[in-house]
Amino acid sequence: MIHVKGLKKSFKLSKKQMTENKSKEKQKYAVKGIDFIVNDNEIFGLLGPNGAGKTTTMRCLATLINPTEGSISVNGFDGATEGEQVRRELAFLTNELKLDTHFTPDYTARFFGRLHGLDETVIEERMNHLFDYFGVTPFRFTKINDLSTGMKQKLSIVVSLIHDPQVVIFDEPTNGLDIITARAVTEYLKILKSQGKTIIISTHMMHVAEKLCDRIAVIMDGEIKAMGTLDEIYKLTGKGNLDDAFFNLYETSGGQMHV
Repeated sequence: MIHVKGLKKSFKLSKKQMTENKSKEKQKYAVKGIDFIVNDNEIFGLLGPNGAGKTTTMRCLATLINPTEGSISVNGFDGATEGEQVRRELAFLTNELKLDTHFTPDYTARFFGRLHGLDETVIEERMNHLFDYFGVTPFRFTKINDLSTGMKQKLSIVVSLIHDPQVVIFDEPTNGLDIITARAVTEYLKILKSQGKTIIISTHMMHVAEKLCDRIAVIMDGEIKAMGTLDEIYKLTGKGNLDDAFFNLYETSGGQMHV
């Protein structure tokens, strides 16, 4: 379970950034005090436009950056004081993950398994399972530099999940993937949910959120504008699909559509 309470994150702005943002404020709040809970056996979606605060929120959850205010609890561990225990509990996948292109998938997966302190037998079992599922096995001894973009993304997922974490945090998990690879990723997230995992994904792809998520939080300008099941969000906005519901929330929050 993940429990987020009063989460705020601000960043200092340089003079150039203040000019670009047309602001006299020396700090910018990327997240402005949000609260949510993610349960076991649940896929929770953070939905919002670029710059809404999704990735900042996830980085705070993964203890990569410290919140300015508020608290985060992951499976009972405090993100501020028990960061090492939190990191043992979770996988965090972002498009910014860079793998060393001189190594092979086999070497890379073993390396990360050892980093997590896994026994060699467990590493072998986990690696074989994930490689087979994501179709990496035929390429396990190919240099990463020679892999396709989709295969590199699938290897990143394998690396993230090698230690069989209880909490899975994926930032835009299907972004830039072909339809077959994207389907493999979304289906595996469903498998993880069936195993009782706690899962958070961020996405700007409405159809992904509609198919995967048990609950959704729509975040805009660092604030949660709506949260609930799809039916609850449809009822709140008076719309029958997530595309229309999202743009209704966007417009009522002061956003403007450009046609």
